[in-house]
Amino acid sequence: MAIEVFNRYENKYLLDETGFRRIHDRLLEYMELDEYNRKHTFYSISNIYFDTKDHALIRHSISKPKYKEKLRLRAYGVPEPGAKVYLELKKKVHGLVNKRRTALRTDEAYDFVRTGVKPELASYMNKQVLSEIEYFVGRYALEPKVYLAYDRIAMFSKESRDLRVTFDCNIRSRRHDLMLESGDHGEPLLEDGRWLMEVKAEKTVPVWLARLLSEHRMFRTSFSKYGSEYIKMRTGQQPGGERAYA
Repeated sequence: MAIEVFNRYENKYLLDETGFRRIHDRLLEYMELDEYNRKHTFYSISNIYFDTKDHALIRHSISKPKYKEKLRLRAYGVPEPGAKVYLELKKKVHGLVNKRRTALRTDEAYDFVRTGVKPELASYMNKQVLSEIEYFVGRYALEPKVYLAYDRIAMFSKESRDLRVTFDCNIRSRRHDLMLESGDHGEPLLEDGRWLMEVKAEKTVPVWLARLLSEHRMFRTSFSKYGSEYIKMRTGQQPGGERAYA
């Protein structure tokens, strides 16, 4: 069964192609590829982000508050109608990320967010997470706002599954056809050759990783895919490596 509750710290880094190649190869001395990436170069993740009519959630998020939250619907690849997907409630408090998710069928997920009424409980659902999402959607009048997809390489520490590093590229988005089943097409969010690396750990990163990041002069950014897409949509500015987005 997929893990449905996460509590961890997430540090993000924007890399060019050269930086990606250097750090990727060094990390494989200490880490191993995700099971899927052992057979395929990438796997695709697609998301629908929900927000209020006036974008209240993302506007609050990019103001750099101590607490923020968001709701998204996630699939791996492009799901068929009625396929199993994940409805995720993600919160961040003083840098600690808490993510809670439950499996649902696509139609169940859309109806749940639209109406605020929980679907009839099934064996593949997480009852507690359903209740938490029900409370969340009851506080806001939510609607699908943006589709975001990307191609991912993931790896885990050979010593502990609590440490995970992911590399995302080909980040693409659209504000039409806001259903996961509509395909993974969209406009590029970053320039060609840019990668988003995320270091995800339940505790502090190990000394070897801190040294490796320092050696390669990699510095954290507060880049957010949804936040960057929103800013790009509002301003027309291309997200860059030096700008920080909550």
